[in-house]
This record gives sequence, C-alpha cells and structure tokens, in this order.
Amino acid sequence: MEAEARYAWVGAAVLVLVGLLAGALVWLQDLRGREQTTVYVIHFEHQALDGLEVGAPVNLRGIKVGRVDEYSLSDGAVNRVRVLIRVDRRTPVRANTDAVITRNIVTGIAAITLRTPDPPGPPLTERAPGERHPVIAEGRSNLEELAGRAQRIGEQAAQALAQLNLLLNAENRKALIDTIHELRTLSAGINQRLGRVDRALERGSAAATAVGEAATRIAAAAGGLASSGERVAASTQALGEQLGAAGERTAQTVERVGTRADHALAEAGQLLAEARGTLGRLAASVEAVERQARRTGERMESAAAQIDDQLAAAVSEMRLTTEAASRVLDRLRDPRAALLGPPPRTLGPGEAGAP
Repeated sequence: MEAEARYAWVGAAVLVLVGLLAGALVWLQDLRGREQTTVYVIHFEHQALDGLEVGAPVNLRGIKVGRVDEYSLSDGAVNRVRVLIRVDRRTPVRANTDAVITRNIVTGIAAITLRTPDPPGPPLTERAPGERHPVIAEGRSNLEELAGRAQRIGEQAAQALAQLNLLLNAENRKALIDTIHELRTLSAGINQRLGRVDRALERGSAAATAVGEAATRIAAAAGGLASSGERVAASTQALGEQLGAAGERTAQTVERVGTRADHALAEAGQLLAEARGTLGRLAASVEAVERQARRTGERMESAAAQIDDQLAAAVSEMRLTTEAASRVLDRLRDPRAALLGPPPRTLGPGEAGAP
C-alpha cells in the first residue's frame, strides 16, 4: 500500500510538473510574440464588421502581418467599434496609414487591410488622448468608394438636368417664341414697305419717261420753229398760228409734266417719310431683338458653362469609379486566394505566433 501511495504521489507530481512546463512554454512563446509585435487601435465607425472575428488576419499589400486581438463597442459613440490589432514590429505603419474591412465574397470571412498612400508619412508612434496604443485611422473600402462615386455622379447628373430645365423654363421659352414672332412680323412689314418702295420707284420711272418724251416733243417743236423761221417771209400769218399752236401745246405739255412731277415728288416725299419711320421702327426692333438675344445668349452660356463643369466633374468621378472597380476586379482574379486565403509563401514575418 505504501508503495502504491508513493507511486501515486510521484505520478501526480510528474503531471503537475508537465503542466507547469507546458504553461511556461506557452507563456514564454506568448511573451516572445508580444515582444516581436506592436499593438495598434482602430476605431471603425462607418464600416460594418460582419465576419470579423478575434484572430482574423491583418494584411498589408496582400501579406499577412498580424491579427485581431480583441474588439469592443466604444463608450463614447454608439456606432463606433474599438478594434485592437497586433502586427509585426517590422511592419511599416505610417501616420497616413488607414485601415479598411475586406471580405471574402464566397465565405463572408472578414479581414483588416492596412493601406499607406504615396508618399508615406512618418512612422506612427503618437498616442491619442485616452489611448494606450497608437490609433490607425479608418479608411474607406473600394466598394464604398465605388458606391459613393456612383451616388455623386447621379447627384451631379441630376443637377445638370435641373440646370438644363431651368434654362428651358417657361419664361425663356416664351421669350424665344416672342422673339421669333417679332422677327416674323418685322419681316412681313419690311416686305410690305419694300413693295410700296418698288411701286414708288416705278412711278418715278414713268414720270421720268414722260419728262423725256416732253423734252423730245419740245425739241421737235423747236425744230419746227427753226424751219418755220426760214419761211417767215413767205407766210407770217401761218407762222404765227403755228407758233401759237406750238406754244399752247408746249404749255399744256409742260403743265402736265409739272403736275406729274409734283405728284411724283409728293409721293416720293411721303414714301421717304414712311421709309424713315419704318427704318426707325426697324432699328428699334433690331436693337430690342439684339438685347433679348444677348440676354438669352448670356443665360445659355452661363448654363452651358455650369453644365460643362458638372459634366467634367462627372467624367472625373466616373474615371475614379472605373479605377476603383478595376482594383476590386484585380483582387477577384485569383479564386483560390479569395476562397482559401493567401499561400504560405506570402505570409509575413511574425506569423508563426499568430493563431
């Protein structure tokens, strides 16, 4: 009995020593891992943490550099989650480094990805007030940027359409229609005035023709007088009668020519007065049309400039959206990495101690 009791005590002591040895080894391994890693804090407020577990990988440029130690809800903000990560001490974490949540599309398992834009900032060593570890800023994932840019493009397109509708509102449309009607009325009036001017010119031409004919008859009468002078000695009485008749005809012709000339001059004066008034009204109408066209052109130029700016901004946003979508598609080109994670050769330093 004494031997059996002694063996039991020896076995129990051996088991205790083995347990203490295993605990010491685990403690030393954890202590060694803690000495080779650096702890950072991330406050996630805008990104969902679905699928993120304790021990989830922390990646930098596709290489695993650490793991998630713990996470908890923040006391200061309802929608903020405080995540504690542990990464390899040699990992280049900079002041402008940010963190985003990435997920496997098939399994839904989430991981934390660290991103450092160019040019990199100084090493992140400062601690925020109330924190024992440096704080890495929260970034925006590619899908969120894609959705945000699409939303901004939609808003800018809606603004462009609103500006276009404002340019083509009822007031501007009425102004354009009124301008077209005024131009049509002005054109019809000008056509009528031009017809009257043509008729006046025709009358003036007829009066000039009549004056020419009268001059021709006067010349003929003068020729007759010259020929009659040669026959003065033979027939004074006949010459006197002919002279009297020629004088009467000449007086009548001159009177008729003068009457026609007076009528033609009166009509020409009236037409000139009407033409002067028409030209005045035409000048006023043209000036009004020019002012209205100038205002309409300025409105259209302003609206066109705004639409060009908005379309340029929309094209720039679309270009950035396309680049973000290309980055997302590049990450999905390797199905094996998307399903099973990165191969062992891509694991970073310090991963041996990560669970």
